[in-house]
Amino acid sequence: MARMHTRRRGSSDSDKPVADEPPEWSDVDQDEIEARVVELAEQGHDPSVIGLKLRDEGVKGTPIPDVKLATGKKVTEILEENDATGDIPEDLANLMKRAVRLRDHMEEHPLDHSNKRALQNNLSKVRRLVDYYRGDELPEDFTYSYEAGQRLIDE
Repeated sequence: MARMHTRRRGSSDSDKPVADEPPEWSDVDQDEIEARVVELAEQGHDPSVIGLKLRDEGVKGTPIPDVKLATGKKVTEILEENDATGDIPEDLANLMKRAVRLRDHMEEHPLDHSNKRALQNNLSKVRRLVDYYRGDELPEDFTYSYEAGQRLIDE
């Protein structure tokens, strides 16, 4: 997929190996994995970080290479079932935090034109994602503002 705000082509990522079932050496119970996912979410970790922690640390010392293969559900689905999701989706929250950092930088350095352009591009991405999530995962009247991004960072 091409990049959104440049004329360059996107980089092609490597694909995950095709597997229908978890490896034999990873025989952790599905309920234990789900409990660990919820525990990590309560500690304040995002879904992507939870997947990395399960891959690296695992459950009871046994690594979990792929949560979906082991449980049949994605990390976000497990969090939704246990009401442990955040108010704002992770990708949108990350873009909002970046927008706040860029705006703070622009207040200190008003002549930094490359970062001004980066802020404009980032706000464009935020607006597109807000439109995508509005009604499903965000309230109908949600709009991005600098203050909303500040609250997100302060949490």
